[in-house]
Amino acid sequence: MRMKSLTLLCCLACCLLGTATAQTPRQPQATGQIRLLTYNVHNCIGLDKQRDYSRIARTISRTNPDVVALQELDSATVRNGGVFALDTLRKLTGLHGFYAPSIPYQSGTYGIGLLSREKPLHVRTVPMPGREEARTMIVAEFRDYIFCATHQSLTPEDQLASVPLILQAIDSPGKPVFLAGDMNSQPQEKPQELLRRHFTALNDTAACTFPADRPHSCIDYIYALTDNGYRFEVVQDTVIAEPAASDHRPVLVTAKVSRR
Repeated sequence: MRMKSLTLLCCLACCLLGTATAQTPRQPQATGQIRLLTYNVHNCIGLDKQRDYSRIARTISRTNPDVVALQELDSATVRNGGVFALDTLRKLTGLHGFYAPSIPYQSGTYGIGLLSREKPLHVRTVPMPGREEARTMIVAEFRDYIFCATHQSLTPEDQLASVPLILQAIDSPGKPVFLAGDMNSQPQEKPQELLRRHFTALNDTAACTFPADRPHSCIDYIYALTDNGYRFEVVQDTVIAEPAASDHRPVLVTAKVSRR
């Protein structure tokens, strides 16, 4: 009888524990490492004037990224022969993909994209200022973080006007936040100075990313939101030595994220 009672008590305790666990919401696991890539792919046209989706896909796959911000993508335009560039790269890399059009162009659209190893929980787009052409930002929420991908305007005034819109889009997220893309301004210029009041650059901004064959400027960035309860340790920071696949070089950061 004593053994039966003990067994019954153990079973009851396990059931109660299981119930408590099931009712407890999962907290974001903001520890461990994440591999972030940003790449302006120049419509997948290299400096040799050849459009080569496979070459871009191989460059991306070699970095083994968790999430990728992509800029300058055509979707079914006349100039790229009706190809949906983001979907082609998605298939070639085996990653999940999301495309955000910025402007209509030649019977299709032109915009930015996102590739990720994990399927996002939610994805939305936020219009960004651009007087020379409309711009946009992708905000993708994953289980443990939020990743924003953008391609900023060529105009400093529009770049400055984008900063409050970015902050508004990620207000009180409760998760680590990353911002990546071609910002079209250099580290010492005012738009980047303003961004750094709220974000910290994870990539070495002294390492140049453009043009790909002989880089002399850093205009591609991977940022992390500061004062959000998280700490970021850069484990790896590399401008990928790919001088021909696009007119930009891709930027890779591996970051360790933990709670403060």
